[in-house]
Amino acid sequence: MFESKRKSDDFGAEIDAHLQLEFERQRELGLSEQEARAAARRAFGNVLQAKERFYESHRWLWLDHFWQDVRYGVRTLRKSPGFAVIAILTLAIGIGANTTLFSMVNGVLLNPLPYAQPDRLVALYSRAKEFNKFSISYPNFLDWSRQNHSFSSMAAFRGETFTMTGTGEPERLDANMVSATFFPLLGVNPIIGRNFEQTEDQLGAARAALIGEGLWRRKFGAAADIVGKSIRLDGKLYTITGVIPASFHYQNDNYHSKAEVYVPIGQWDNPMFRDRHTGMGMDAVGRLKPGLTLAQANSDMSGVADHLAEVYPDVDKGQGITLVPLKQNLVGDIQPFLLMLLAAVGFVLLIACVNVANLLLARSTSRMREFAIRNALGAGNGRVVRQLLTECVLLALVGGALGTLLAAWGTKAALKVLPEALPRANEIQMDARVLLFTLGASVFAGILFGLIPAFKSARSDIQGTLREGGRGLTAARHRTQSAFVAMEMAVAVVLLVAAGLMIHSLTKIWGVDPGFDPNNVVFFSFGTAQTLGATPDAIRQSYRQIHDAIAAVPGVESVSLSGASTPMETDSELPFWLEGESKPTSQADMKTSLFFAIQPDYLKVMKVPLKRGRFLTQSDTGGAPVVTVIDERFAKQFFGSQDPLGKHVNLAILNQNAEIVGIVGHENEWGLDSDSSNSIQAQCYLSLEQLPDSMLGAFDRGANGVVRTSYAQTDVAASLGRAMQTVSSDSVVYDVESMNGILSDSLATKRFAVALLGMFAVLAIVLSSIGIYGVISYIVGQRTHEIGIRMALGAERSTVITMVLRQAGQMAVIGLVAGLLAAAVLGRLMASMLFDVSSYDAFTFSTVAVILLTVALVACWIPARRASLVDPIIALRYE
Repeated sequence: MFESKRKSDDFGAEIDAHLQLEFERQRELGLSEQEARAAARRAFGNVLQAKERFYESHRWLWLDHFWQDVRYGVRTLRKSPGFAVIAILTLAIGIGANTTLFSMVNGVLLNPLPYAQPDRLVALYSRAKEFNKFSISYPNFLDWSRQNHSFSSMAAFRGETFTMTGTGEPERLDANMVSATFFPLLGVNPIIGRNFEQTEDQLGAARAALIGEGLWRRKFGAAADIVGKSIRLDGKLYTITGVIPASFHYQNDNYHSKAEVYVPIGQWDNPMFRDRHTGMGMDAVGRLKPGLTLAQANSDMSGVADHLAEVYPDVDKGQGITLVPLKQNLVGDIQPFLLMLLAAVGFVLLIACVNVANLLLARSTSRMREFAIRNALGAGNGRVVRQLLTECVLLALVGGALGTLLAAWGTKAALKVLPEALPRANEIQMDARVLLFTLGASVFAGILFGLIPAFKSARSDIQGTLREGGRGLTAARHRTQSAFVAMEMAVAVVLLVAAGLMIHSLTKIWGVDPGFDPNNVVFFSFGTAQTLGATPDAIRQSYRQIHDAIAAVPGVESVSLSGASTPMETDSELPFWLEGESKPTSQADMKTSLFFAIQPDYLKVMKVPLKRGRFLTQSDTGGAPVVTVIDERFAKQFFGSQDPLGKHVNLAILNQNAEIVGIVGHENEWGLDSDSSNSIQAQCYLSLEQLPDSMLGAFDRGANGVVRTSYAQTDVAASLGRAMQTVSSDSVVYDVESMNGILSDSLATKRFAVALLGMFAVLAIVLSSIGIYGVISYIVGQRTHEIGIRMALGAERSTVITMVLRQAGQMAVIGLVAGLLAAAVLGRLMASMLFDVSSYDAFTFSTVAVILLTVALVACWIPARRASLVDPIIALRYE
């Protein structure tokens, strides 16, 4: 800028020098001073034109004009602070809401996973006839790793918990068992120390552990010499080999995302873990070799599965391998909800833009004389349009800046309320892409809401406007404003219908009978550092003692310790065949049921109805004949019209033959909205005490439990902890949660969508009502003279009110009808997200219509009533 000014000054000085030389020559020819100066100017030519040509040849004119428009726009907006504030706040709400949602979409869907070459990472699962994604048996995983030709590396993992002692009070830690290849595969290095070595990932190897940075700082004071020190987990000493950074996050159903400890999975000595029949909640991740596609890996792994089916037909026949890109596996079912919400919040911005466009149309009326004068002085229509668009973009940029601040707060608030609803929630932030989106949305919004008002203003009649002093208001402008109001109503209808359908669907889900009474029921887990018994019978005795200790707590009405399945928390599947049937040649050909390992009071805790026969009793001990209780779906699916009582089932894996002694109601295991669609519906109940000795070892350091109480959950946690201490001094009670809370968490994604859609719908109603109120108020103000004449000629106040409401009602009805039609079309896109509710639900559509018509009429009532109170004498003088 300074260089340009210097050049301009130099050119001016050069012109002056030329003029001076010519002046002196003319003086030498005998002309007077005045005549010599005039002759010099004539000889040189037009000085101003020369300077203008120099200016145009050495400047970017468009940039100069742009800065002129910006400076003029700022001055103009400063003269109308009320208009500017309202427009900026309106845009800030629309842009802020869009930025909030986009930051979630960006963090969850768009950003790459925070690992090395994340596009080559693949999640691996076993595939069974009932599940496309099933846990993997460890022997199968080892064979997958050895026999595949598609992956440069594979790693297995499973979630676990340990009781840490020796650092104060016993503390339960979330942990993960991982392969030695797990962290190298993901490209994660410890901040201190090293990852596991392959020699440590084997049965019988020296115990090693990696700890999280949080635990390192919290319990070890961030000691620099932590490597080589020991940590006691479940009564066993592990040598710390390194510290995993707090920035590392990994998510999977069978992985503890908040783990503070990692141990080699190959060291786990549980006999069932080495059994090819059981998965023990283990999944895997792999890295594709360079140049290989997912389709090629699928083909390769299908060959591996076929080979294993030939070698181990009793287990692997009928089993497959599922490969899913890791990012897709992580995002899961949240993608359609986020995209729907992003579209919905776009409608909110559209309503905000329409509101501001209406304000600009109203404001342009008072500026018609200004535009006409500028046109008369030579400014083209394009120049006027550009000036107005610059003002609009300025408004949008300021609104976008304020919206960014609102988005930063709104994003934190949304994640704080429903953090469990979003995968990768820790990666949601206001990064450069989000800020660029906000900038783009602001500029787009400025052009969108400014375009029509700008063209309307530029096409004004110069002579007519100057003659009328800028007071004219054309019918075309009325029609444009009415069209904008109808558009606002239509968009609001679409949003309100979407929110209404989701709310109605969620209401239907909450009305589903879960098969048990969740009120006053608390789920908990417990663990001990030392084993609960040296022998299976000693473990059984410890479980009876724990039951009695908790049952003696004041306020506890009933209690049952449990293993295997828990409604909407954990699931365990049990293959079986009926008495009288030949044993199937492979596990894949067997029937499958969920199984619950519980204590006799389970029915009292959950209040599951007993349909026939009896439930488990205290006499169903380890030495008694094995019995089982089935649910009514088990009975209907596998026995039909036969009476199942007294019949026997052969339980694979457990290697037991159990007599059916009772039938109970069905418990909802898979979720209120998805239980009936799951392929495994049958359920059976076994006594914890009658589990075989080989399986009881899986519960030698803890299990789960449910209690029915008469007081608050927070009090329960402390009481349960004290009761456990009477049986085992190093025990810890953790994961205490009410069953109502578990039900609520199972619907986290839908609740998240409903909450945001509801908020957007409220914003749409508020913005639409403000828009209608503003337009009607403006039109009433412009028609004050007409209204005065009507009232002077005898029109009643009620007539004036009816006239105004009729005009507003016409706009609202047109928008309502258009919105309902659009909602009917777009509603089909939501069909898969709804539960027991049609996308054309008449109740929702009619309710929305009534609400919006009511809001529109209320918004119009104030200006209509004000119009009816006009004094005809004053109105007739109104200009």
